[in-house]
Formats: sequence, structure tokens, C-alpha cells
Amino acid sequence: MVKNNPNNVYINRELSWLQFNARVLQEASDITVPLIERLRFLGIFSNNLDEFFKVRYATVKRIDYAGKGGKSQLGGIKASELLDIITQTVIKQQSQSLKILSDIQSHLEEENIFIINETQINASQHDFIKEYFIQKVSPALVTIILNDLIQLPNLKDSAAYLAINMTLESNENQFALIEISKNMNRFIVLPEQDGKNYIIMIDDLLRYCLDDIFNIFDYKSISAHMIKITRDAELDLESDLSKSFMEKISNSVKGRLDGEPVRFVYDKTIGNETLHFLMSKMGIESTDSIIPGGRYHNRRDYMKFPSLGREDLLYAKIQALPIKGLSLQNSIFEAISKKDYLQYAPYNTFAYVVKFLREAALDPKVKTIKITIYRLAQVSHVASSLINAAKNGKKVTVSMEIQARFDEQANIDYAEQMQREGVNLIFGVQGLKVHSKMCVIEREEENKTNRYGFVSTGNFNESTAKIYTDYTLFTSNQKILKDLNKVFNFFEVNYKIYRYKHIITSPHYTQNSFFKLIDQEISNKKKGKQAYIRLKMNSISSYKMIDKLYEASRAGVKVQMIVRGICCLIPGVEGMSENIEVISIIDKFLEHTRLYMFCNDDEPKVYISSADFMTRNIENRVEVSCPIYDKDIKEELIDTFNICWSDNVKARILNESQSNAYKNSKEEKVRAQFATYNYLKAKLEN
Repeated sequence: MVKNNPNNVYINRELSWLQFNARVLQEASDITVPLIERLRFLGIFSNNLDEFFKVRYATVKRIDYAGKGGKSQLGGIKASELLDIITQTVIKQQSQSLKILSDIQSHLEEENIFIINETQINASQHDFIKEYFIQKVSPALVTIILNDLIQLPNLKDSAAYLAINMTLESNENQFALIEISKNMNRFIVLPEQDGKNYIIMIDDLLRYCLDDIFNIFDYKSISAHMIKITRDAELDLESDLSKSFMEKISNSVKGRLDGEPVRFVYDKTIGNETLHFLMSKMGIESTDSIIPGGRYHNRRDYMKFPSLGREDLLYAKIQALPIKGLSLQNSIFEAISKKDYLQYAPYNTFAYVVKFLREAALDPKVKTIKITIYRLAQVSHVASSLINAAKNGKKVTVSMEIQARFDEQANIDYAEQMQREGVNLIFGVQGLKVHSKMCVIEREEENKTNRYGFVSTGNFNESTAKIYTDYTLFTSNQKILKDLNKVFNFFEVNYKIYRYKHIITSPHYTQNSFFKLIDQEISNKKKGKQAYIRLKMNSISSYKMIDKLYEASRAGVKVQMIVRGICCLIPGVEGMSENIEVISIIDKFLEHTRLYMFCNDDEPKVYISSADFMTRNIENRVEVSCPIYDKDIKEELIDTFNICWSDNVKARILNESQSNAYKNSKEEKVRAQFATYNYLKAKLEN
């Protein structure tokens, strides 16, 4: 539980996010979760925390440095106070995560999996480790010798370093740093012995080989302790008009290397002399977030902990289901021309998106392809299909968002590749991120042009589609597609604001459109008609949207919300939000769908969306919420929402206490993600 803001109307965004990450940590501690998956949740917790400090903590720190206090921006808490609360909360969570890690390692040992350190290496392992070090580690090693006269090099953001202190024969201290490269495998699997698996971390392998690394020094003793620095990751764009937008982003990404330090994590057993020397060299101040940690940092690497062939210690892989009526062997356009189809990843295979684009690339009748791209897989079949289409003479237009945080360089690389192959690139809209997920193709049929397309809640990324839940609607509804095409026109002519008859778009219409939908529910409730609001999203932090939902609650409208991450709304408060209930589901897959449903007097209006109820999604991004008109798809979306709402295994109750209590029920156990898969599988058989 963390301290809330004093006005008791909203939960501070940063503190709510920390409680979301606490739910991730709950998964790591859950003994019903397979062991290796628990380790991987620890990795997700750590990775989340890294990004939080790079972005959110850094933002609060900027507000504090500006000397404005930041109360209005931070929901009633002073920036300086918030920085302290965050640091203290993270210290507690880090301590808890270390206890969880110790517990997991004990259980792994019961499964004959041993993570050993440099003091536990036996004679047969010695030869393997020394050879591994010589062949694979030593050539790539970066070792920095430090002293008072030499300026400390700029340490890389979130890279792990071993801080070395050698006591020389002269009794002087010689300091050094060993950089643990991201390209090095963090976990080295040692030869199996007597049916037992042994793993050593690269950190401990380096500790074991310190004599090999520093053999030119005559020292009496040597110590090695892990440190890590996290830098402000905000992009500072240049104003040089002679440079292209892509060049400015590329330069700004490189500029992150010089970002201000916002967090310093160190092994709490490090000697004071070493610690003070490093902090002085790095310019770390007492106002920075200084966090004593365990022996190992960058626990995000646990996301890639080796499986060792132990399928019994992992979640069983699901067989992605086909979409009934939509074949990967036949024409996808022909099927879509007759009715809409819904892909629900990862329960349905993502292959339908790739099939759609590949068919468009080859079909002589297809003349144009327009698509928005936010994040792509490292090896992207989506990108290759678009390049293929351009080579086949199609006019391919890609709105590439090269400001997708932490994927900027990857998107720049893909953008340059596409440009070389003749794809027309649009780099978003000045001042706005293009976060909408949509594709429109134009196909000549019987002397007229028809449109086909898809609109989604998630990225067109084959890798994340295996672990993120997302909806993608395939449609030939010409009215919807005409609206989507107007969004692409807006990318080309930013000063013209279009009107849309079906879709809801940011930044111009999302807030007012959803306000009208909420107002309709309030009006219907007052008239004694059926009224409810059901929302599923990643985050809600827009105070304007929260206030509107409070208004609906006060009018007696029942509001059910499933929010995975940040929730600044406080449900269940008498006179303000007593008719609002909020749950959060953290499980095997990352819940990423955005689904908005309004009763409309028992004629439900249903939307899938790329937008959360956050200020940035409503005011500072191009987003699309798409209505669902197909009766069967609407029914499926309502059913799957109800399944999620019924979850009493992985659902946590979100409330003012922020205690993340599980939603307990004496009814039959419902685990939403498993139940959803079974529901979709059963539909195939009917």
C-alpha cells in the first residue's frame, strides 16, 4: 500500500503504476505459476521498473528541478515528496523481489536446477568455465581502469557494471569497471552432472576469472560488486530546420547516452570507499534515487532464463485457433467481402494479418495499400509484405511512428529499408504520435474501387501477438473504411480536420464522443431505462474522463472496468463512485485489448480502440475507436468481457487502499484467459 494524494479524488499516476508493477511481482510470488515463468515475471517486474525510472521518474524530477512543486500536474502531491515516496516504495518492492528470487531458487534446486556462484564451482566445471571465458567472454570484454585523474566515461543507461576495487601491494586502491555487455548471454548453462542442471550467471563467471582479467596488477585483495545507472530517456529534439525528422529522432536517441542519471542501484555489500568514489565520479547526488540492491542487477534478463527443456516448469503452449469461416488457404478478400471477422490474439493466430497483406501484395486488382505502424517485430513479415507489394507496383503508404518509445532506432531502420524499396513513408503528424492501428487497401472490382481493411487494438507485431491479447477487425464495410481513409488523408494534410460518421478519432473527437455515450447512459438511467458502461483498457489517468465516469456513477449508472495498469480513478467511494467497480487481470498473457461498451437501452454500442483513457491518447495522439456492427462479433466481445469480469483466480480488486487483493469467490473458479480460449475453441466446434 502506498500513500495517496490528499484530495482523495484521484490516485496519483506514478503511485498507481507502482501498484501495477506490484501485481506483476505477485505473479512471481504465486506458487501456482510454473517455476521458470515465475522467474520470467521477476524479469518483467525489473524491466518495467527500468522504463518507469527512465520516463516517469525522470519527468517528475524535471518538474521538481523546475521549482514549481508540480501539485497540479501530479494530482495534489509535491514533486519532491513524490520522488521520496517512489524511492521508498521501490526499495520495499526490490527487497520483496529478492526474497521471491531466493524462494524460486530453492524450488529450482528441488527440481535439480542449481544457479551457482563463483565459490561453488567444482573441478570439472573449472575447465569448461575457463575455456568459455577465453573463447566467448574475454574478446568482447570492456574493462575501464579508473583513478582520480581520469574522467569517468559515460556509463551506459541500464547496463550492468562490476565495480572493482583492488588493494595493491602499496596499500593503494585501484578502481576499475567491467561492463557486462547486453550481447553477452547472461546465463551460462554448464554441463549436466549426475542428472543435475547447473547455471552460472555471467557476473559470477567474471568474478571467477578476475585473476585472468587483472593479471598485470600486483594486488593483495580484489572485490567486485554490481552497479547500474538509469538515465532520463526523454527525447530532446533539435530545432535545426535543415535536418530531416528522422535524422533528428536518430540524433536524439543517441543523446539518451548523455541523459541525466535518475537512479543508481548498487550491491548493498559494496565497500563505502568504492561506493563514494563511484558516486563522486558519476556526479550522483543525494537527491537522486539511490537504491541499495542485491548481488545482481538487470534482473530483466530473467525474462530470457533458459528453459533447459523443462516444459513442466513452463506454461503449456496453446495451439492458436483458426477463425471460423476465414481460411489461410483461400482468398481472405473474398471471405471479408461477405462479412466481418474478428481476430483475437493470441487465441487466434496472427497469421491472418500477414495473409491479408501478402494477398494484397500479389493481387493484380489491388492498387493501393495504406497502413499505420507503431512497433514491428525484429524480423517482420508485415514489413516484408509491404516491400513485396511496392515491388509489385502497388502504391504503398506507411505512416511510420518513429517516436515509439525505445523502438525509435528499430523503426528508423525499417523506414530507411522501406524507402529504398519504393514505399511512401509518412512520419506522423507534427506534435502528435500516430498510435492508431489500421490498414486500408483499394481494389478494383467490376469498374469500381472497393476498400478492404483491418483495424486493431494492438501493434502489427508477430512476436508480441503471441503474448499480448488484442482484437483485430477485418472488414469490407465501406462506411467504416471511408472514415479510416480520411485519417490517412489527415496524415497528408494536417490542417484539415475531417468529420467522421462512424469511427471515433483522437485528438479531435475522442473525449466529446465518449462523453456523449456516457451522457446517453445517464439520460437513460434517469428515464428508468436500461443503462450500464463496461470498459476494458490498459490505463485510465485522464481526470476529465474520470470525472465523467464519477458523474455517471452519481446518476446510478453501473460501471464495470477492467484496467490492467494505471488506474487514477478511485472506485467504490460513497457519493462519488459507489457504482463503479474496477478489477485488474495479470496472468500468462499481457491484457492489451481496449473494449468500450455502452448499454444504449439494451441495444449495446460496442467499440474496439487503440486508445486508453489517458490524456496523451485523447489529446496528443492519433487514435481510432471502431464501432462493431456485426451481430456475431458484438456478441463474442460481450461474452469475452463477461468471462474476464467473472475471473476469480487472477483478478485483483482495484480500490483506494491499492492493496491488490485478489477477487475471491465461493463460486466455481474462472481463470479468464484459459476460459476465453475454451470459449473460442467451443465456438469452432458449433
